[in-house]
Amino acid sequence: MGGYAAQLRQELSQRNSAYASSRGLAYVCSYGEIPAVVYEPCSDGRRHGNFLDASYRAILKDREWKKRLDKVHAQARQALPRRERAWKELDSCMSSDALLMNIFCHPHTLSRRVCCSLGVEIGERPHFGFRGRVPLCGGRTDRTEIDMKLGSLLVEAKLTESLFESKAFAIVDCYRDLDEVFERRHLPQARGQYSSYQLIRNVLAAHALNVSFCVLLDSRRPDLIESWYTVMSCIRIPGLRTRCKVLTWQELSSVLPSELGHFLKSKYGIAIC
Repeated sequence: MGGYAAQLRQELSQRNSAYASSRGLAYVCSYGEIPAVVYEPCSDGRRHGNFLDASYRAILKDREWKKRLDKVHAQARQALPRRERAWKELDSCMSSDALLMNIFCHPHTLSRRVCCSLGVEIGERPHFGFRGRVPLCGGRTDRTEIDMKLGSLLVEAKLTESLFESKAFAIVDCYRDLDEVFERRHLPQARGQYSSYQLIRNVLAAHALNVSFCVLLDSRRPDLIESWYTVMSCIRIPGLRTRCKVLTWQELSSVLPSELGHFLKSKYGIAIC
């Protein structure tokens, strides 16, 4: 794992240990050099240590949002103590999806100021795990998920992930619009793979759907910001390039409700720039 990702994981581990202990929240730490704090839902089922109460209540009331809570933690068997209840991905303090839902499921997040910052209409409802169905050659479509769709905006959220993933040339070259959208030879690549695959795919999704795309990440991750600008510089279509942007959690926090801002600062170290 790169240096910036490891530093952020270390900070989140320390912050969440203190956060959970000071509030009497049930949690465990994952095994490994930098342990992740993984929360257990409260016994009454109405609260969860990894979520702000107002956001969690809203999630429980929405069937589609609530379903996201059931996504199983992929490394639970190797990295976490056994429990009767299976560990979920959104139990972890390192989960970018949990951070995304904490913010956008909060009932007062989508104010005029936030919508203006994101370039979306007021009143849109977030869709998490959106299937972009990016066109492939031969009439097929891609089945992978995009973190969030909010009206005319697609969002890829990152926190402690080390990279934007890599994929073999043979897989990425199957996207129908790759040469129309990108200067392919300039895309970042190494050892027979395209780097920053998730960014390439989501830009292609934005093109196919004629919408905007935003990478939402932490200002403490200049490595990911640099990766995004490298990919964005390869976009051939000027109008599409202007619909693509980057926003940090820190910048977003400046227009969020104060309750949510305090939560992000104490739990994640995300403070107004």
